[in-house]
Amino acid sequence: MYDVTLTAGHSVGELAAAALAGVLPAEAAITLAGVRGREMAAACALEPTGMAAVLGGDPDEVLAAIEAHGLHPANRNATGQIVAAGAVDALDKLAAEPPARARITRLKVAGAFHTPYMAPAEAALAGVAAGITTADPTRILLSNLDGAAVNHGREMVQRLVRQVTAPVRWDLCMRTLADLGVTGVIELPPAGTLAGLVKRELKESGAPEIVTLNTPDDLPAARDLIARHGMAPSHEPTMQFRVVVAPSAGTFEPADGLAEGETLRTGQVIGHVVTRQGPVEVTAHSSGLLTEWLAHHDDPVAPGQPLARIGGQH
Repeated sequence: MYDVTLTAGHSVGELAAAALAGVLPAEAAITLAGVRGREMAAACALEPTGMAAVLGGDPDEVLAAIEAHGLHPANRNATGQIVAAGAVDALDKLAAEPPARARITRLKVAGAFHTPYMAPAEAALAGVAAGITTADPTRILLSNLDGAAVNHGREMVQRLVRQVTAPVRWDLCMRTLADLGVTGVIELPPAGTLAGLVKRELKESGAPEIVTLNTPDDLPAARDLIARHGMAPSHEPTMQFRVVVAPSAGTFEPADGLAEGETLRTGQVIGHVVTRQGPVEVTAHSSGLLTEWLAHHDDPVAPGQPLARIGGQH
């Protein structure tokens, strides 16, 4: 019998993805979703904030304009689609002075989600999440933080909590889908938006077959897609990858003499991020082979940016 091998979710959809991957019991995912929604609504009531989609334009210019107006890039959904969030008056100014070749569409939402305005909600969710028992994922599970596959349940829950105030990098999740050669996608209800993004973004690398699941009538098509694109369970060891990310902003310095293909042990220092306050160690969170450097000597890096890929048998 064939099965789904990878799950990913956008924003609150990450809770469903984590449950489907076996990290959270369904009841725990529902509880966290309830707390998250209630606390984010309370944070929205503290001051007038909102969100607006910036469509088109040069990405660097769009990000610079968002920052210049004191706003935050809350969602980077795809090429040419970045969502700005923050104070309502700042959104008005952005709409009045849009970046070149870009148009602004205000979103009908209650506040500035995935920004520091949601800090009270993040704190409340962290308190509840701390008491939840997790398991390591049984499927490949991607994270909105950096598009990387997360192999440990507790780390995924920490990322889910942090995501309340951190940008959603769905663009990086789709890049991982392309890198992994995904050929079939099922979007759970309410389905349509992410399917459209995947279809457009993965067009050049070979658009996957997509089923949007909205009613029970769509279930046969979903089962058929899994039967044709899914993977049969195997007891053979497979290569799993884990991405090491930057702990802070600065410039990256790999450890001297450490080359791709070398074996790493858990906790081994693989480099440093040089900051104004001094160097910050970067360590391997699991043992395995250093399969690929994703950043190189003196590269500027941002918090959460992938630095290296570690492979191991699972």
